[in-house]
Amino acid sequence: MERKSFIKKFALMAVLPSVFIAACSEEKKPEAAAANKKLQTFTCPMHPQVIKNEMSTCPICGMDLVPFEKNSNEKALKIDEKRQALANITTMVIGVNSLTGFKQLNGRLTINPEQSNYISSRIAGRVEQLYIRETGVKVNKGQALYQLYSEQLATLQQEYMMAIAQEKQFRGDQIERQIVASAKQKLLLYGQSENQVQQLAKTQQKDPYVTFYAPTSGVVAELSITQGQYVAEGSPILRLEGYGQLWVEADVYPSEAKQVKQGQKVKVIIAGWEDQPQEMTIDFITPALQAGTQLTQIRGSIPNLKNQWQPGLQTNVFLPSGNQGNALTLPVDAVIRDGKGMHVWIKSGKDNFEPRLVKTGTENDQQVEIAEGLQNGDQVVVTGAYLLYSEYILKKGKNPVEGLKLKS
Repeated sequence: MERKSFIKKFALMAVLPSVFIAACSEEKKPEAAAANKKLQTFTCPMHPQVIKNEMSTCPICGMDLVPFEKNSNEKALKIDEKRQALANITTMVIGVNSLTGFKQLNGRLTINPEQSNYISSRIAGRVEQLYIRETGVKVNKGQALYQLYSEQLATLQQEYMMAIAQEKQFRGDQIERQIVASAKQKLLLYGQSENQVQQLAKTQQKDPYVTFYAPTSGVVAELSITQGQYVAEGSPILRLEGYGQLWVEADVYPSEAKQVKQGQKVKVIIAGWEDQPQEMTIDFITPALQAGTQLTQIRGSIPNLKNQWQPGLQTNVFLPSGNQGNALTLPVDAVIRDGKGMHVWIKSGKDNFEPRLVKTGTENDQQVEIAEGLQNGDQVVVTGAYLLYSEYILKKGKNPVEGLKLKS
């Protein structure tokens, strides 16, 4: 009996450590799982700035969050063959070609200030009638804009009638004639037309109301008065904009500025009117870079006789850049351009893709020269590059070119 009792106790003592270790392992598993879970972060496909440590929905758009690797320093993306086919990701081996064409610059249409007409009050008074009461209205030359009541104008009319009466009493007197001419000139300067002055001399009835007419045709871009308002002499009334001629402003990188000369002819394509290319002469080159950017601007003007284009429309300005005999070239869509710089995607393995900073040179509507960053024989993504760019931001939560340096 004692022998059996001893064997039972020994067996129990041998089993207890195993049970204890298993129990501890079971307790640690949830903790380890929780620790691993905390390492996983989630973001919104539409709003990458939203980052959470748990699966939920986006507070902005309500979409389900997706996992991404915000702490990963790996630059390569791994895309399997099936996903490559679905995304239409294709590559080509970059090589040396001849390139003849132009450099494409991004531009926009803007208002030509030379076509603006600022109208201010010629004389102090009260706005009795306002015939134009909103902006955006087209005005023709000679159209009535507003009527002003002015006691000062009535006084000037009275002076003019008295000067005429005085001249009649002293016919032929040179001084009296000069006084009449001076009084008439005052009325003209204060907004009276030649016909109104002649009518005043004929009827001998003063009229404190004066109607002001549009000196030119245009569109009311700004209205500074309301009916019944008192205005002082020189107060702004309205601004007329003419759209018969528009400025084209285009952005130029410092490296491209050496190709630009004042008086140079360039071709302009307005978005949506590709079938109506315009020729433009570069009239002005901004001498300083724009604040907060590495861009300068060139400017010229194009006719807009039918007023078919509006300020703000996007344009492409094609700058002649000569011929390149031995240039590494890629399709234009292969180069991704954003605020961090220009880059392409290199296929570095069967399913691996890496971003590569590049510097471009001569460009036309189909091909772009790669001046720095690539070598002859590199396999470059030519379709689907933007999808890789978006995929990287979605998975990594940062721009793919952060930390990259240009390879010579």
